[in-house]
Amino acid sequence: MSHVSSPPAHGQSPLRTVQVLGGGSAGSSAHVRSLAAGLVARGVRVTVCAPSAVAYAYGFADVGALHVSVPRSSDPGSVAALRLACADADLVHAHGLHAALRASLALSGRRTPLVVTWHTRSHADGARAHLLRLLERRVARAASVVLGTSSDLVERARARGARDARLAAVALPAPRRTETSEPPPADGSEGHFEGHEGPEDPERLRHKSRAELGAVDRPLLMAVGSLVKHRGYDMLLDAARTWRHLTPAPLLVIAGEGPERAALQSRIESEQLPVRLVGRRDDVSELLAAADVALLAGSGESRSVLAQEALHARVPLVATDAGGIPELVGDAAELVPYGDARAFADAVIRLLADPERRDDLKERGTAQAASWPTEDETVAQVLSVYDELTGTLPLA
Repeated sequence: MSHVSSPPAHGQSPLRTVQVLGGGSAGSSAHVRSLAAGLVARGVRVTVCAPSAVAYAYGFADVGALHVSVPRSSDPGSVAALRLACADADLVHAHGLHAALRASLALSGRRTPLVVTWHTRSHADGARAHLLRLLERRVARAASVVLGTSSDLVERARARGARDARLAAVALPAPRRTETSEPPPADGSEGHFEGHEGPEDPERLRHKSRAELGAVDRPLLMAVGSLVKHRGYDMLLDAARTWRHLTPAPLLVIAGEGPERAALQSRIESEQLPVRLVGRRDDVSELLAAADVALLAGSGESRSVLAQEALHARVPLVATDAGGIPELVGDAAELVPYGDARAFADAVIRLLADPERRDDLKERGTAQAASWPTEDETVAQVLSVYDELTGTLPLA
């Protein structure tokens, strides 16, 4: 399908779409902002339904979208608010499982097409795992099309009964320049797209970041993401027990917040591990660029923001070979089995001792990043799906 680069022809109504966000993780929120900008530029009317804090952080109105405040999924009024917002929509596009469930409930009894993007794999244990499967089945079957950000998510959607599941073209949106230093209140944030781009040169920023973190004369390792069990931080602390005996001992910095913070901090202190928890930061891009190696230890990442930012920034990456990571990074990272702390530690130690391998990974990372979809290609794919389902898109 050709790109739609102009508003609809005279007398032709623009396509009316509603984009639905739940809690607003960093990856899905930035994707919706990028998608909204591209759709509006092509003459599509876009309404974004999201919590007010997420809309404030990501500036959906700044790109021409209408924002309708819809509470988080735990609020009983969220479905009613969504039903009202979707009343005149030609198509609704929900991002994430919980947003998709609420959208499907809001569209009950209507023939409005529902597109769902699964950005990442959800995690649950015990009885909650059964509820998660039921939720995935409900969402997969309610959607006209499910777009998965990795092949494993596409297969998962098909296994849950999706009528039409496809691999999504999802770009890593370019960083935005902002006036504020306030971080977005994204509950599942993995990276940060609101980095400052000041007048300082990259090398000076790198030295400044390393000095602040206490890593001027020692290797700096960087991990980013919410502090929850499936991110693999316990395994990273196990690995840190191995590399703490190096001279000088590498410093692992973890940026993010979450329910596991107290337990992790307790381990760091009791075991005297060379690890710092720095909380949620608005300068993750700068911290990552200052690192010698980026670490990704989670079990179910799909299009990991950290992995993408690391390769773009030419920072060598050590990651687990789980989820969509192998598909995303190809041969541009050191991949180790999920949960194997010894293998992870050994990979980090080898990489720190091998500058030629680090340089090789930087080059491979640049090449791999160039193969990923652009924002323009992402919008084009979504438009083609919308066109299939509605047949109302204006022609360029």
